[in-house]
Amino acid sequence: MFHALVSIKQVPDTTNIRIDPETNNLIRQGVPTILNPYDAHAVAAAVEWKRKLGGKVTIITMGPPSAVTSLRECVEMGADRAILISDRKFAGADTWATSYVLAEVVKAIHKEDPIDLVFFGKQAIDGDTAQVGPGVAVRLDLPVVSYAVKIHAVDLEKRTVMIERKTESRNEIIKASLPAVLTCEKEIAEIPYASLSDLVYSLRYEPELWTTEGPITFDPVQLGLKGSPTTVFKTGTPEKHKAGEVIKTAEAGVDGSVKTALDKILTVEGMASLLGVAK
Repeated sequence: MFHALVSIKQVPDTTNIRIDPETNNLIRQGVPTILNPYDAHAVAAAVEWKRKLGGKVTIITMGPPSAVTSLRECVEMGADRAILISDRKFAGADTWATSYVLAEVVKAIHKEDPIDLVFFGKQAIDGDTAQVGPGVAVRLDLPVVSYAVKIHAVDLEKRTVMIERKTESRNEIIKASLPAVLTCEKEIAEIPYASLSDLVYSLRYEPELWTTEGPITFDPVQLGLKGSPTTVFKTGTPEKHKAGEVIKTAEAGVDGSVKTALDKILTVEGMASLLGVAK
């Protein structure tokens, strides 16, 4: 039986991002939240292979109580089990502390019900670090294939998986041993329409809640702000560029236009004018 685990994140809708100038944190109050898009495609891939091979899909997320809506969305897509990892002691965690908590949860689930593949989205659209999936893989000492675009084969008997991944120059196909960790691009799978039975089930589904009080024990030194070596000193909105300068050959001719452009490029003021940026 195939067992896939998908780690998801509920994120603010990036069309409505605001930063608190005092704390440098995202302002989440009043901002609509969504299931991280890359994670949604990872869930779709896990469900697709569950239906091919038979088995189950487990979803986990570390976040506030409101994240249950994203977990139910995954159940609607065909997941079988959903776990919310939520506690005030997890608050303020960076990718290092987050990967610690998720790795401990994956280890506990794997001990109870062995996992074949662990799926992550390529990155979360709020932080854009792409660090948590590989961070969990390192902590679990598992092979990781990043930027996965297609799963070609899963062989449960030989304990191998064939994965196609994207690189800057080309795609490559990698054979990895199971269990393995994948970080997924959107091409990994299309998000399916939910069946009526999955839709009804998801509306009634109550995810499990795991906290620092149980069912597993976390090292308090590695949680939340205390366990996060990363500090954000300042964030802000980039300055908007003004329109760049346009040199028209119809007015100055080709030679004159080239000379004007070169003259400007050779000075800081001229370059700033061409690019539409402040000096």
